[in-house]
Amino acid sequence: MENNQEYLFEFIELKELKEPVLILALDGWIDSSGIARSVKESLLSKTQSQTMVNFNTDKLLDHRARRPILNLNDGVVESLEWPSIELSHIEGLEGPDACILHGPEPDHEWKIFSQAIKSICHDLNVSLVVGLGAYPAAVPHTRPTRLSCTASSAEMAKKLDFVTASVKVPAGLQAVIENGVAEDGIPSIGLWAQVPHYLSTGPYPPAAVELLEGLRSISGIYSQDFQLDQKALNTRSHLDQLIGSNEEHLAMIEKLELSYDQLNSSEASLPSGDDLAEELQNFLRSQEES
Repeated sequence: MENNQEYLFEFIELKELKEPVLILALDGWIDSSGIARSVKESLLSKTQSQTMVNFNTDKLLDHRARRPILNLNDGVVESLEWPSIELSHIEGLEGPDACILHGPEPDHEWKIFSQAIKSICHDLNVSLVVGLGAYPAAVPHTRPTRLSCTASSAEMAKKLDFVTASVKVPAGLQAVIENGVAEDGIPSIGLWAQVPHYLSTGPYPPAAVELLEGLRSISGIYSQDFQLDQKALNTRSHLDQLIGSNEEHLAMIEKLELSYDQLNSSEASLPSGDDLAEELQNFLRSQEES
């Protein structure tokens, strides 16, 4: 196992950090509206990051599914960009030291990869592991974004007002890592933003803002993103204007609001919103492109 792990990654620079928090932000698993990706980009763009560990993507990825990008200029090859998986130290955030594991979710070697992350966590003396994700839910955009959790213990799940459930669902690699480090005594939690189901294929900045706030609340890591905050306000304003002109859309939102406000909202029936979904998703895509 050790030889396989050594082949799997290489240390670029293992910095001395004080009980850092490890953020998991791998692309490819459940991430409605790209919320976790937006949070990752916000964290990396507002600060300086330094690669600490590089992973062997030839061993981890299927390059037929995740092909390198060829950059051409008037027919001349300028560069070939390969997908990368890295663990980086994020400098300049408020709160404890922070690292982030980012890149595409590996296609192969999940168990060995998870073991490698556990070893790195011990080398860095990681104090907490936090995974990021998002999924579509029967919630309205007119209510605050709810966060649910997949925690390593009942104590972790009760730290904040997270939505909890008892279900069996397919696991992503982040869940494998969270479970693995928890077995070695490192607290872990997955934070999941609930995205209105009728907006789940387009950008939805309000959920990204709330996921950043959830990260701050659970870990102490804080990164103010005024641009993201403004996008969230603009999105809410535009959605209200769009929906306010259609009685059928208003009626569906009211049903979702009633469901949201009920204690057992997860058991409530989901109103049909196909027409509203298509209209709103087209609208939000146009906002992202503008």
